[in-house]
Amino acid sequence: MEGSRRIFIVIGSFHLIISLFLLTVSILATELTMTFLMPLAIAIMCYCLGYLYPEWKQKDERMRLIRTKGLSASFIALLLYYFVFSGLLQFSVISITGIQLLNLLGALMIITVFLSFVIFAKIY
Repeated sequence: MEGSRRIFIVIGSFHLIISLFLLTVSILATELTMTFLMPLAIAIMCYCLGYLYPEWKQKDERMRLIRTKGLSASFIALLLYYFVFSGLLQFSVISITGIQLLNLLGALMIITVFLSFVIFAKIY
């Protein structure tokens, strides 16, 4: 069981290094791109899965409740992200391309889902 947690930590660390490298290259090129967000989101996902692994092996009522509450909270957060970004784009507060917006929303979705699982695992 401890070996599986270590695998998640190693994979998460690998993706974190990739994300930091992409961010550094992006800053040095004086053009901030959103390419570093997806490896960062995957790193956060791996760290969360490493934390939740012992609890997720059990198929009990508590884990079912954590999954249900986590996905419900994530859905509400994603609707909020959508409305915020729609308003910001509509009123020209930010100016990003469609691909950048999709990268940002995809990364936010992954981060929100898995962090909500960790938060609800701490609560319940």
